[in-house]
Amino acid sequence: MNIYLVSYDLLIPGKDYATLYEGLKSASSWWHYLESLWLVASEEPLETWQTRIRSRIDENDSFLILKLAPGMPRNGWLPPKAWEWIREHLD
Repeated sequence: MNIYLVSYDLLIPGKDYATLYEGLKSASSWWHYLESLWLVASEEPLETWQTRIRSRIDENDSFLILKLAPGMPRNGWLPPKAWEWIREHLD
């Protein structure tokens, strides 16, 4: 299973980005505790996710996708439930 970090800047205040969120939620499993950052678990390649996201945002929006590797160092201030998801999918 691939785990991708997806981060974005959506630059039109008040615009309905429901289709973007639906696309991200189409992953086998997903994590979303920070406003503009998602972790998605999927068998699909990174390029498929790039196309899916790009088709659901505007020209002036930006996004970044990174493929995460098991055992990567990580740290932060998140609720226990968030760390559970991360450990389950990345350890």
